[in-house]
Amino acid sequence: MARSGDKPTLSTKLFYGSGSVAYGVKDAGFAYFLLFYYSNVLGLAPQLAGLAILLALVCDAISDPLVGHFSDQLHSRWGRRHPFMYGSILPIGISFFLIWNPPAGLDQAGLFFYMFGMAVLVRTCVTFFEVPSTSLVAELTDDYDQRTSMLSYRYFFGWWGGLTVAVIAYTLLLVPDADAGITIGQMNPEGYQRYGILAALIMMSFIFISARGTHRHIPNLHKPPPPKPFSLRRTVAELRETLIHRPFLALFFAAIVTAMAQGVITTLNLYFWTYFWFLETIDVAIITSAWFLAAAFALLLAPIISRGRNKRNVVIVLSIISTCYLPLPVILKTLGLFWPTGHELVVPTLVLHGITEGTIIISISILVSSMVADVVESSEMDTGRRSEGLFFAARSFAAKVVTGIGVFIAATIITIVGIPRGADPADVDPAIMTNFAAYYVPTIMFIYFVSIGILSLYKINREDHGERVAELRQRRAQAD
Repeated sequence: MARSGDKPTLSTKLFYGSGSVAYGVKDAGFAYFLLFYYSNVLGLAPQLAGLAILLALVCDAISDPLVGHFSDQLHSRWGRRHPFMYGSILPIGISFFLIWNPPAGLDQAGLFFYMFGMAVLVRTCVTFFEVPSTSLVAELTDDYDQRTSMLSYRYFFGWWGGLTVAVIAYTLLLVPDADAGITIGQMNPEGYQRYGILAALIMMSFIFISARGTHRHIPNLHKPPPPKPFSLRRTVAELRETLIHRPFLALFFAAIVTAMAQGVITTLNLYFWTYFWFLETIDVAIITSAWFLAAAFALLLAPIISRGRNKRNVVIVLSIISTCYLPLPVILKTLGLFWPTGHELVVPTLVLHGITEGTIIISISILVSSMVADVVESSEMDTGRRSEGLFFAARSFAAKVVTGIGVFIAATIITIVGIPRGADPADVDPAIMTNFAAYYVPTIMFIYFVSIGILSLYKINREDHGERVAELRQRRAQAD
C-alpha cells in the first residue's frame, strides 16, 4: 500500500488522470449542450428540460454514496475499485449515444420523460466508473502534496477531454445546414447526434486506458475489511458515522453551495454567448478553447501555490478572487464600459478573462479534492475504517443534486426574463438581456460567498495530516 514517502511515477499520474476524460466529456456535454439542445433545438419547454435535469441528478446522486460504500467493501481478485471501472465501459458508451439521439416525433411529455430517463442512465453509469476511479488517489499516495499533484493531472485530463470534444462539436459538428434552412450552427440537430457518437467512443476508450494502466497497482492498494453478513442497520450506522465527520461536513456543504452556482453558470453560458455577446459558433469555440490553457496552467499552479501552505487557506484566497473576477465582463458590458458589440477586441478580451478565471477555478477544484483525500486518514483515526470511495462519492452526491438545482434556477431565470425559444439573437430585445444580467450577477456572487464562509470551517492542516499518517502507519505495523 501507499507509503508517506512515495512519489507516484509520471506514468501512474497519467493513467490515473486520463480516466477523468470520460467524466469531462460527459460533464461538458451536459453543461454546454443538453439544456440548449432539448429546449432550443428539440422544442422542449425550458422549465421542463431544467426539471428533467434536476430530477435526474437527484436520482443519480442517490447511487453515488452506495457505489462509494460498496467499492470500499468489495472483495475481488481485482481489488475494490477496478471491477466497477471495467464494468462501466459499455453501459457508458451506449447510454451517452442514446441521450443525443431521441426517437423522432416525441411530444412535450415524451421528450421530457426520454430526457429524464436517459440523463439518469448516463449519470448512473458514469458514477460506477468515476467514484471508484477518483478514490484511488487516497490509496496510491498518502503524501499531503503528492495528492494535490495527482489530482492536478486528473483535472487537467478532465478539462482537456471535455473541452476537446466540445470544440470539435462547435467547429466541425454544430455547423449551419443551408439545405435545411439552418443558419446558426447551434440549432442543427444532426450536429448533436454526431456529437453523441464521437463522445461515446472517446469516453469508452479512456476508461479502458485508465483502468488498464492502474491495474498493476491492485496488489499494493488498501484491502477492504473482513467480509460480514449484510446488515442494513449496520450499513446505515457505518455510513452515518463516516459522513458526520466534521472536516468532511465542511467540504460537503461547501460543495453543495458551490455546485448550485456552477449549475447556474454553466447552463447559462451558451445563452450569454448567443444572446448577450452575439457570438458566432467559431467565437464560442475560441473562448471555450481558452480553458485548455487554464487547465494546463492549473496543472502547474495548484501544486506550486499549495506547497508549504495549508490547502484551506489557499482555497479561500483564490475563491474570493474568483468570485469578484468572474462576472466582471458582464457587469462592464451592462454598464456600457465594455467594448461595443462586434468590436474586434471582444473575443480576445473574453479569452483572456477565461484563461485567468479558468486557472483559478480549476486550481480551487484540485485543492478541494485533495482536501477530501486528506479527510480519509482523519476519519480512519476515529472509525478504524478507510472510506475513500464513500467520501468522494458523497461530495459528488452533493454536487450533482445541487447542480441540478442550479440548472433549474437557470431555466427559471430564462423563463422569467423571457428569452424567446429559437429566436435570432438580433431579434431579442436588449432590455431582456439587461434583466438577464441583473438576475445572474448577484445570484452567483451571493452563492459563492456563502460557500467561502462554510469552507473556513475545515480544520485539517499540513501538520495534523502528517501526524495522523505516522500514527496510522504505526498501528498497521503493530497489527502486522
